[in-house]
Amino acid sequence: MKKGTILIIILVVLLFLANLSLFIVDETKQAIVLQFGKPIRAIKDAGLHWKLPFIQNVVFFEDRLLAYDAAPTEIITKDKKTLIVDNYARWKIINPLTFLQTVRDLNGAQARLDDIIYSELRVDLGLFDMSEIVSEKREGVMKRVTEVSNEKANTYGIGILDVRIKRVDLPPENEKYIFDRMKAERERIAKQYRAEGQEESAKIIAETEREKTVILAEAYKTAQTLKGEGEAEAVRIYAESFNQDPEFYKFFRTLESYKLTFKDKTTVLLSTDSEFLKYLTKP
Repeated sequence: MKKGTILIIILVVLLFLANLSLFIVDETKQAIVLQFGKPIRAIKDAGLHWKLPFIQNVVFFEDRLLAYDAAPTEIITKDKKTLIVDNYARWKIINPLTFLQTVRDLNGAQARLDDIIYSELRVDLGLFDMSEIVSEKREGVMKRVTEVSNEKANTYGIGILDVRIKRVDLPPENEKYIFDRMKAERERIAKQYRAEGQEESAKIIAETEREKTVILAEAYKTAQTLKGEGEAEAVRIYAESFNQDPEFYKFFRTLESYKLTFKDKTTVLLSTDSEFLKYLTKP
């Protein structure tokens, strides 16, 4: 056999052995090296790694965040209400060796997460009334469920980062009853608000009427005061004028009385020596 042929054969054999001995761990993966089915080491660093050909093989697991989406389940609340809770969780394989030894694969992990998360949800949600769960208490409940579920899942090489409720529904047979109660409660609150509004309206109207009466009384008082002061000032001015020329003032007032008396074709019968006619009879 030629020397070049032998070299090629050796090269092919080396490449074949290298292919069996070397493997690549992707950045999104982590690996466990098995020898005759027994795990001997875990690899979490991405890159090129080696194994013994024929007697060792490699199992890969996800190193990314995984989603757990549970089927909707029934939960009994503290006030004995049945709720259908649809929840999900984000989790990660934190110890691939423990994960392989306990749950084996993703299907086993999903089954284990079902048991852990559902049991914790059932316990925690059972401590609160339905109104608290669907409103202000939910965030605290989810935080506690996440913490306790994570502690239990760690024994399986699983880390639970977050547990959330997607939605909370009522069983179909209870929906109409609950909605009727909610409607009646809202109508009661609406009637209360309307009654309080009418009461407040009556108070405002009464207060406005009282203020109106006070303002009108003050205005009338001020007007009468000003009127009295004006009349007094007029009397004073008349008196000063009268004192300056009593005869002219008397003449002027008499002319004004003529103007008022003899308007609209008025007929007046007076004696010729009447004092009222003195400025008409005497030049």
